[in-house]
Amino acid sequence: MEQTLPAIDKLCIDTIRTLAIDAVQKANSGHPGTPMALAPVAYGLWQHWLNYDPQNPLWMNRDRFVLSVGHASMLLYSLLHLTGVRAVDPQSRVLDTPSLTLEDLKNFRQLDSKTPGHPEYRMTTGVECTTGPLGQGVANSVGMAIAREWLAQTYNRPGFEVFNYDVYALCGDGDMMEGISGEAASLAGHQKLSHLCWIYDSNRITIEGSTDLAFSEDVETRFRGYHWNVLHVTDANDLGQLDAALRAFKSTIDRPTLIIVNSQIGFGAPHKQGTKEAHGEPLGAEEVKLAKKSYGWPEDSNFLVPEGVRTHFDQGIGRRGHAAQTAWVKMFADYQSQFPEPADQIEHIRSHQLPKNWDNNLPVFPADAKGVAGRDASAKMINVLAQNIPWLMGGAADLAPSTKTRLTFEGAGDFQAGNRGGRNMHFGIREHSMSAILNGMALSDLRPYGAGFFIFSDYAKPSIRLAAIMELPVIFIFTHDSIGVGEDGPTHQPIEQLPSLRAVPGLTLLRPGDANEVAEAWKIILQMHHRPAALLLSRQPLPTLDRTQYAAASNTARGAYILADPKGGAPEVILIATGSELSITVEAYEKLSSEGIKARVVSMPSWDLFEKQTPEYRESVFPPNVTARVSVEAASTFGWTRYVGTRGHSIGMSSFGASAPLKDVLSKFGFSATAVAEAARQQLGRG
Repeated sequence: MEQTLPAIDKLCIDTIRTLAIDAVQKANSGHPGTPMALAPVAYGLWQHWLNYDPQNPLWMNRDRFVLSVGHASMLLYSLLHLTGVRAVDPQSRVLDTPSLTLEDLKNFRQLDSKTPGHPEYRMTTGVECTTGPLGQGVANSVGMAIAREWLAQTYNRPGFEVFNYDVYALCGDGDMMEGISGEAASLAGHQKLSHLCWIYDSNRITIEGSTDLAFSEDVETRFRGYHWNVLHVTDANDLGQLDAALRAFKSTIDRPTLIIVNSQIGFGAPHKQGTKEAHGEPLGAEEVKLAKKSYGWPEDSNFLVPEGVRTHFDQGIGRRGHAAQTAWVKMFADYQSQFPEPADQIEHIRSHQLPKNWDNNLPVFPADAKGVAGRDASAKMINVLAQNIPWLMGGAADLAPSTKTRLTFEGAGDFQAGNRGGRNMHFGIREHSMSAILNGMALSDLRPYGAGFFIFSDYAKPSIRLAAIMELPVIFIFTHDSIGVGEDGPTHQPIEQLPSLRAVPGLTLLRPGDANEVAEAWKIILQMHHRPAALLLSRQPLPTLDRTQYAAASNTARGAYILADPKGGAPEVILIATGSELSITVEAYEKLSSEGIKARVVSMPSWDLFEKQTPEYRESVFPPNVTARVSVEAASTFGWTRYVGTRGHSIGMSSFGASAPLKDVLSKFGFSATAVAEAARQQLGRG
C-alpha cells in the first residue's frame, strides 16, 4: 500500500502519474507503468535533492539527472513541464519560454513533437542525454561523473568550488541485464566516483514477463564486488526511506552508490499492475479510469494539473536551484577576477570554443619514402594539441601502447582515484562502455577521445551511433585499420567496418593516406563542435608524399582531392585510394605515366566531407565523361560503385583476410602498384 504522504506531495506525485497515463493513452503508444511506479522516487529526488535551476538548464554546476530507462520518457517530460524548465535555442541561449508545454505533452510520440518516444538530447531542453538502448544512460552517467571529478580537480581553488555537482541515473532491470552497464559500473567502482548515484528500479518485470524468466542474479552482491555502496528502499512510495538513502549517498566519499528501489510497476492500475501491459502498452480507457479512481483523481479528466502543483515545485526545486545558481554566478565572477586564466578556459569549455593557440607548433612531416605509420603521426599531433587544449583528454581500451594515444608530455598524468587531474584515461578492455563514457564526457563539455583497434569498432558501434544522434564531438581513434595487421589474421583484420561506419549519418570518418593527411585530419576534427569523428590510422609505416610534387595535404578538408594529374591533357583513367593504399596507387600512377597513360590520382580520406562540397567541385574531381575508374581500398568494396560507376573496378576485399606477414597478405589479395596499374589498363582496354 502507498504510505500516507502530505497532501501536496501526493497531489504532485499523482499529477506526474496521470500526465504519463494520459499522454500514453492519447498517443495509443508508450510505457505508462514505470512512470506510474517511479513517480514518487522522481518527485522526491527532484523536489528535495536535485541541485538544478529550471530557469537556467545550462548552468555548468547543475546536478545531472539521466533517465536511463528511456522508455519511461513521460516521467521526465512531466517533470520538465511541472518544474517549468526553460527552453534553450540552438545557439545555447536560454529563452523565456518553457521547454515543454502541456500541449507538448499532448503531442507525445507524434511527428515533430518535442516529446518523442525516448528522450532525445538537443531536441528537448532538460534531457541530459539520448536514452533508449538500455544501459547507455548509466554508462553516459559514468562519463559525466568522470568529467565532474576532472573539472573539480583542475579548476576548483580554495574557497571556490566551481564544480561540485552530483550525477544521478535512474535505471531498471533491463539496464542491469545489458553488458554495457556492468562494464561501466566496474570502471566507476575502480575509479571511486563518489558523486555518482544510480537509482535502480527493481520491479522484476520486462516485456516478456517476470524477470524470473532470464534474470536471477544477486545485483547487490555484484555491485558490492564492483566496490559500490549499496543501499535499499524497500517501497518506492516511501519518501522517508528515499531521503535517508540519498543522505547516505551524499555522505559517501570513497565509492559510487547504488540505491535499489523496490517498486510495483503500474502502481494504481488495479487490473494490470505488475504485468507487461502496464509496462509496454497503454492502459486502455477503462483501466485509466480505475487508475485515476485509485488516486482519488477525477476519472474523466485529461492532462489535469491541479492548482498549487506548479507553485509547489517552484517553491522547492525552483527556489533552491535558482538560489544556488545565483550564488554560483556571483562566486564565479569573483573567481574570474582572482583566477583569470582558468576562468577563461572554463568559458571556452562552456561555449564549446577552442583556445586561440590551439593549432600552434603542430608538426609538419617532410617527404620520406620510408614514411611514418598513421598511428605515430597521430601520436605527435595529439601530444601537441593536448598541450594547447587543456580539456582534450582520453585514452584507450587497454591499447594505448599500440594505438599510440598516450599523452607523454610533462604533467599529463593518469586519471585515477588519487589523481583526478590526469589526462590519460584507462578504460580497460571495455570498448562499448568506453565509447558511452566518452559520450558522457562530451555531454559535460570536455573534448574526449578513445582508441582501439578498428576491428573492435563493432563493440563500440552502438555508442558511436548515439554520439552521432546527439551531435557530440567525440573523437574515436581506430588503428590497425586494414589487413595490414598481417599475422593477427582474420579475427583482427577489419573488412566490413569501413562501409558500416560510413553509413552512420552524422559521423565524419577520415582515413588519411600519409602523415600530413593525418595532421590535417586532426585539424578538421577539432573544429567540428557538433559532430563525432572516426579517425582510421595504419599500424604500418606509410610513405610521406612529397607535397612539392603532389597536391597539398590541406585539401584533406574537402574529403577528396586531385593528388596527381597527367602532365598534359585530361585524364583517361581515375585512380581513387584511401589510407595505406594511397602510396601504392601513386606508384601505379607513376608506372602508367611512364607508359604514356594519362592517369589521375584522387586521395579520398573522407566520403562525407566530399559529399558536402559543391556539385561543381565534385565534378571537377570526377568528370562524368571519364568512366574508366579504379578504387583501391583494403576493405569491403561495398559502396564504391558510387564513385567508380557501373563500368569501373574496385580493388578490395571479399573475404576475411589471412594470417601472414604484411607483405604476403597484401600480395595475396592484390594490393600492389602492379595490380593497380593492370586494373587501370584493363579499364582502358589495354590490359
